[in-house]
Amino acid sequence: MNMRKVSTTPFPDQKPGTSGLRKAVKAFQQPHYLENFIQSIFDSVGDLGGQTLVLGGDGRYYNRQAIQIILKMAAANGIGRIKVGQRGILSTPATSAIIRKYQAFGGIILSASHNPGGPNGDFGVKYNINNGGPAPEKVTEAIYDRSKIIDSYQILEAPDVDLETLGESHLAETVVEVIDSVHDYEELMESLFDFEGIHQLLTRGNFRISIDALHAVAGPYAHAIFEQRLGAPVGTVCNGTPLEDFGGGHPDPNLVYAHELVDILYGEDAPDFGAAFDGDGDRNMILGRKFFVTPSDSLAVLAANAKLVPGYSSGLAGVARSMPTSQAVDRVAAQIGIESYETPTGWKFFGNLLDAGKATLCGEESFGTGSNHIREKDGLWAVLFWLNILAVRQQSVEQIVREHWQTYGRNYYSRHDYEEIETAPANNLIERLRSLLPTLKGKQFGNYEVEYSDDFSYTDPVDGSVSEKQGVRIGFTDGSRIVVRLSGTGTQGATLRVYLESYEPDPAKHDLDPQQALISLITIVEEIAQIRELTGREQPTVIT
Repeated sequence: MNMRKVSTTPFPDQKPGTSGLRKAVKAFQQPHYLENFIQSIFDSVGDLGGQTLVLGGDGRYYNRQAIQIILKMAAANGIGRIKVGQRGILSTPATSAIIRKYQAFGGIILSASHNPGGPNGDFGVKYNINNGGPAPEKVTEAIYDRSKIIDSYQILEAPDVDLETLGESHLAETVVEVIDSVHDYEELMESLFDFEGIHQLLTRGNFRISIDALHAVAGPYAHAIFEQRLGAPVGTVCNGTPLEDFGGGHPDPNLVYAHELVDILYGEDAPDFGAAFDGDGDRNMILGRKFFVTPSDSLAVLAANAKLVPGYSSGLAGVARSMPTSQAVDRVAAQIGIESYETPTGWKFFGNLLDAGKATLCGEESFGTGSNHIREKDGLWAVLFWLNILAVRQQSVEQIVREHWQTYGRNYYSRHDYEEIETAPANNLIERLRSLLPTLKGKQFGNYEVEYSDDFSYTDPVDGSVSEKQGVRIGFTDGSRIVVRLSGTGTQGATLRVYLESYEPDPAKHDLDPQQALISLITIVEEIAQIRELTGREQPTVIT
């Protein structure tokens, strides 16, 4: 085994976004591209000599090849031990759990989350720090700065590592440990939830569930936990084998891309509960029989019922939500007397709150929910939380949500995504909106009067760091909101996201279709933002 120092030149486009570096597969396949970024990580995160690194991915195209490269680079950079998922598979939540359990220095997750896979799809690399969470901005900035001046990387010349067989091998002085991808994660879930109660729910004969893993990383975890451990019938988990192209589908658990599951839950003889996960297993969609639970409502329901779950029976320290997420959980927090935090989009912003003990549950409108058990959002955890609540309350998903609305009111909420817009028009739209903000306060739009208009800025209550320009907000005197921002998770052009929210306390008005309930706000945002005129788009790509 020979150590090689390979000369290279920088790539100008290796700035990590909200969830690491995501590009088309073809970008990562360029000579030195992946290696440059990995070496930039190793050069930026401190002394890795003798440390433990966790490594795995969601099984998408190029996952196995990238893992072999990273293993050999890690050995060349003096890392002492690498825990790598069997067959290269590790979900993002499991990676976070393993980092925390074994006090690893950090971890590298290979995923582009909910983006499509395959040779013409996307790939991604994300670094997580020793608390198990995504690297904070100061770390990702250091990685980016290093990538701009890198002139060499180190790699070991060695045969590929056998990723199929559990156990230890060596790359030079580095121990490579191929681990069971599910075991540690399943053990953590059993410590939080009443597995016996959920088992009884799933085996009593009158409660059925359907789980769609979308041919992504959550499949092995869902098979092991729901079917093998909790007793759900074989076949409960569909599309459960991770495929490099996700079976040609789009691993994004929403009403559009998880349409097979939606058809089942809205069909004849529908099961009682349905759930889907994304590419790396950290997002979830919750469905009841002919009933969709918005991610914002899901977070609020979990918070309101947390004491029914063993791991949260002592209560919550606080809750946190991303700024675009509906304010439904804020109402729960106010009623039970805990703090509710509003952060920018990106799970890394929850990390400080969780580490400081200020928050217990966190959530984003983009189908992500989680807690202080790890430092990532967690799709299977959310499903187990729901099943635990259902086992205790012995009600349907719809009954639980409707009772929640009766108690707290309903926050009608929707997100309109305009995907793959040309970057220049998208940026022009946002800049134009920013220029209008000082002029909007007090203006009347139909029955709505603007109470505030700003570009969201966040000061971290733990470390005092400031994040600016996190999304344009227009709030009205009745509590309604419009939020407009560009997403940092796409790889083609720009994704414009428009968030619409209105609060309805009257139970007699809780049965409206959200798009109908929000029609006035939809009209207002078109008038203010001029989306059609500036982007050429007549309608959103996806509505959730």
